[in-house]
Amino acid sequence: METLKEKLKVRKSLITDLEEAYDEALKNEEFKKFVSKIKLKRNILIKYTSSLEESFKEYNNCQNCPGLLACQNKLPGYAFLPKIREEALEFSYKPCKYKLAFDKKNKFWENVLIYHEPVEIKEASFKKIYKTDKKRYKVIIWLTDFIERYRQDKKQKGLYLYGNFGCGKTYLISATFNELAKENVKSAVIFWPEYLNYLKSLFNTNEFGSKFNEIKKVPLLLIDDLGAENNTAWARDEILCSLLQYRMDEKLPTFITSNLDLEALEKHLATTSFGIEEIKARRIMARIKQLTETEEMVSKNLRK
Repeated sequence: METLKEKLKVRKSLITDLEEAYDEALKNEEFKKFVSKIKLKRNILIKYTSSLEESFKEYNNCQNCPGLLACQNKLPGYAFLPKIREEALEFSYKPCKYKLAFDKKNKFWENVLIYHEPVEIKEASFKKIYKTDKKRYKVIIWLTDFIERYRQDKKQKGLYLYGNFGCGKTYLISATFNELAKENVKSAVIFWPEYLNYLKSLFNTNEFGSKFNEIKKVPLLLIDDLGAENNTAWARDEILCSLLQYRMDEKLPTFITSNLDLEALEKHLATTSFGIEEIKARRIMARIKQLTETEEMVSKNLRK
């Protein structure tokens, strides 16, 4: 068993090691200036030598940093900095001026719910859209006009936009939502096939109703890639029909993208494991036509 004398000897050795490490660090004049701003006694500061060195390195990186993309710290946009609390030091990550400015500029993203969509959809912007193909102009004009109409009257029809794979349908509508998000308008973009799977995973849980209602009631909604799902009676009658009916009754703008025109979509919706159910499909189509105007967009595949 270790004696008290031996314990004291070990403690003294540790203190000596800490003092030596601290004194070695102080040989750097810039580090010395950094530490001198912390109004604590030497015997306290030496306990934090390694953390202070790490903090100094990150603080130093920030001094001449030109922006977030050039950040050299472990956590981009943040610096590991000390704070005095009750005669001791606490270290935490503090956002830099560039991170604060970025967050302020992009705070509108909080107004857009994204379900199972790629990152570029979240960052969609009219400034970045592909404008070379004139076949896209009609849709771009429709969407920019929608923004102005929506500002005047929230009860607007949305758009059923169909066309070839990868032509930018989702991106254009997401850019529209992001533009209005800057004015604190809430919206949601849901990739329909995966959203149905997500709802299934919540079935018989307390979350199912709240998550479904969140989408039903959101001011602006994009149902992305309708027709790509494995159509079932449940998905069509319990989910899609209920969703469209609510939004039709409340006059909430609803947008839909698809690779299918309306005729092909109706055939898709009519077919389930129960056979061909044309009447039920027509009910869905009637709601879609009530909620949206229809445009076709055929353009180059931008995902290649």
